[in-house]
Amino acid sequence: MDQRLSVVTLGVANLDRSQRFYETGLGWTVGSTEEQIRFFQLNGVIFALYPWEALAEDAGLPARGSGFSGVTLAYCARSRTEVEDILKRAEQAGARIVKPAQEVFWGGYSGYFADLDGHLWEVAHNPFWHLDAKGNVSLEVPDA
Repeated sequence: MDQRLSVVTLGVANLDRSQRFYETGLGWTVGSTEEQIRFFQLNGVIFALYPWEALAEDAGLPARGSGFSGVTLAYCARSRTEVEDILKRAEQAGARIVKPAQEVFWGGYSGYFADLDGHLWEVAHNPFWHLDAKGNVSLEVPDA
């Protein structure tokens, strides 16, 4: 198996509402829509929204669990200011701020929001990683 991630699919309660949150609220562009799924082309990864119940059924699992799913999504920001701006934008679009932006133990700056379906997003500025012009993140910081 190649070391890569191709698609992240979130189960959502209301497909149209969630599309509006990511499209209008966060400013993303939907790339493809079908009756039961929405796709957003990210930098090297496809992000999809699919009805919660249908996604659970497809995986052969019960639709409701016991709270924290053990997964968070993350957006790497270019600065502390961008972290603050994105958290504010998400909140204005209906997200719930779970953890306000703050200095974190590993030397960065981050906060968390829960989207309309409770999926956790960390928004973080990591001064030890590199973001290229397209937003691709790398563990290796290029020589200055």
